[in-house]
Amino acid sequence: MDSVLLRSLPNASSLTAVAGGDFCRTRHCAAISYASSYGPNASWNKRKVQNEYNCLRLRKPSLNHRYKGTGGGYTFQKYNIKFVVKATSEKSFGSESQAFVPKSVLDSVKNSLDAFYRFSRPHTVIGTALSIISVSLLAVEKISDISPLFFTGVLEAVVAALFMNIYIVGLNQLSDVEIDKINKPYLPLASGEYSFGTGVAIVASFSILSFWLGWIVGSWPLFWALFVSFVLGTAYSINVPLLRWKRFAVLAAMCILAVRAVIVQLAFFLHMQTHVYKRPPVFSRPLIFATAFMSFFSVVIALFKDIPDIEGDKIFGIQSFSVRLGQKPVFWTCVSLLEIAYGVALLVGASSPCLWSKIATGLGHAVLASILWYQAKSVDLKSKASITSFYMFIWKLFYAEYLLIPFVR
Repeated sequence: MDSVLLRSLPNASSLTAVAGGDFCRTRHCAAISYASSYGPNASWNKRKVQNEYNCLRLRKPSLNHRYKGTGGGYTFQKYNIKFVVKATSEKSFGSESQAFVPKSVLDSVKNSLDAFYRFSRPHTVIGTALSIISVSLLAVEKISDISPLFFTGVLEAVVAALFMNIYIVGLNQLSDVEIDKINKPYLPLASGEYSFGTGVAIVASFSILSFWLGWIVGSWPLFWALFVSFVLGTAYSINVPLLRWKRFAVLAAMCILAVRAVIVQLAFFLHMQTHVYKRPPVFSRPLIFATAFMSFFSVVIALFKDIPDIEGDKIFGIQSFSVRLGQKPVFWTCVSLLEIAYGVALLVGASSPCLWSKIATGLGHAVLASILWYQAKSVDLKSKASITSFYMFIWKLFYAEYLLIPFVR
């Protein structure tokens, strides 16, 4: 009976030939199950296992036939591979996205800090901080003066002055956006990293913070130093009638000289002398030397800063000495003024009653004068990059001088 039934059913090859579908496999499995169920010598459990085995056997060739019907197995396997890759890619993309978020935030923060760093003109920030610390040391008369009171007074002065410094350099950039696109395209306003409104907000905020800190400290020398710097910095840059003094070479130089040479030396010394130490105001020999020497240096900075910017200044009608006289005469005038200042410093050091002051002041200024002359001879006045590099070197000499000033006694 088994053989009769089996012969009456379609064989395996004929079933699998029908597109390899589930319907055909189901019919074949059912037929085998039906035939097996009538086996006289098999138990029910054995027949059940045999039925399942036979169905699995039939599914395998059916599946193989399906491979052939769809292209020999390649298409089906390719489909599965594509599915797995897609799932893996989505998971990987999600992981990368999660990793990318903190990296993007970190990059954004770094870019913001870099833009503010350039906006603040760091060489002026360093110069302001060093000058205040150096001049404050001139008020120290004995070792016990180096106390928490000293550091508190210096910190108050430095922070308030740096806030005002950022106001001054920021206002200058706001007034010179078009010029800076030619002379200094790396600045945030000129490059478009900062909008004009962002620049205004920064400048206004730092000016308010500076005056607020100067007021709560309660030091009149400090407050007046901030106020005079504010007035001269505004007059130097802002483009309104009767102001924008940077257009006129002499007025521009006088603004820088007044702040860097006079206000910084006298006002911050008096802040320490009268407000911090509660002593009567005095004008000591080191203070007079610092004021005189920095007057020379401030004039040099005022003249030299325009040498690399001659192209943009010509276009926008800024009548600097470099525009009027040429780069080479102004360059060598600046170098000569500094060499004269170093020569005077050597004489001051030689006349000091203190041996350690003679050595530090004399040797220090002799070394700086030699380095200046050596560097000046190597400058290519036809290269803006070379002139700008030397201008930054002048600022380094400025920093070095404030390291020497406390040794003048």
